[in-house]
Amino acid sequence: MQYEPFKEFAEKFLKKSTFTRKLFYFFLNLLFLRSWHLHKALRKISKMLPSDSNVLDAGSGLGQHSWWMARKNSGWKIKGIDIITEQVSGCNEFFIKEGMGSRVSFVTADLTEFQEENLYNLIISVDVMEHIKNDIQVFRNFFNALKPGGVLLITTPSNMGGSGITAGSPSSFIDEHVRNGYGKEEIQLKLQAAGFNKTTSEYTYGKLGHLSWLISIKYPALLINKSGLFFAVLPFYYLLTLPFALILNLTDLKIKHNSGTGLLVFSVK
Repeated sequence: MQYEPFKEFAEKFLKKSTFTRKLFYFFLNLLFLRSWHLHKALRKISKMLPSDSNVLDAGSGLGQHSWWMARKNSGWKIKGIDIITEQVSGCNEFFIKEGMGSRVSFVTADLTEFQEENLYNLIISVDVMEHIKNDIQVFRNFFNALKPGGVLLITTPSNMGGSGITAGSPSSFIDEHVRNGYGKEEIQLKLQAAGFNKTTSEYTYGKLGHLSWLISIKYPALLINKSGLFFAVLPFYYLLTLPFALILNLTDLKIKHNSGTGLLVFSVK
């Protein structure tokens, strides 16, 4: 399964109107449990940071996380970087139209070559690192880009089936993944090698959260991948399954997990 063609299609569609883009952002953040855990963590982190913080959205994609942060923190100056120029261009156009162009901007960049020093109070990297082979170099770049006391927040699949691996399918569900998830100790050691000394991590997507992902993300994606005709019945599918998936998401958010298919990692420079 490839996500990039879908994101390319979405970007072309989203350029049609700002209302369409905002509605799309709403449903992305509603469906993806990673956004629920990210927002919970950001609410806590925002209390630790200056009101005029500089923030880097590393691997900003379609821009939904920058949009959420910009609306919740009016003093933050946010920079999104992504390797796909079309998505960068689309995000810039949208935020300028929304009157946020002076404090939210996007540039095309490769995280392995990204070089900035002591600029950011916060860096977020949302389901990005599993796509990058030279991850330690990226972690070094993050460390250098943070101000002393700055925070790095990462969400990523864990090595407990976070990329959709099963006994019958040993490879990642997402073709663009270069690794099938991180172990807690593995990512902490890599961050330590990059310079971070204060790192904590916790599991997300426990059994209920994983079930929600199957219902709300994986199964619809597989059906769409087989035939575009499934788009026609997608609203009816979600009408039946969405209430159940949202209950599962909320429950997963409230529970402390001893294991899970996702990781939320918090590091301080």
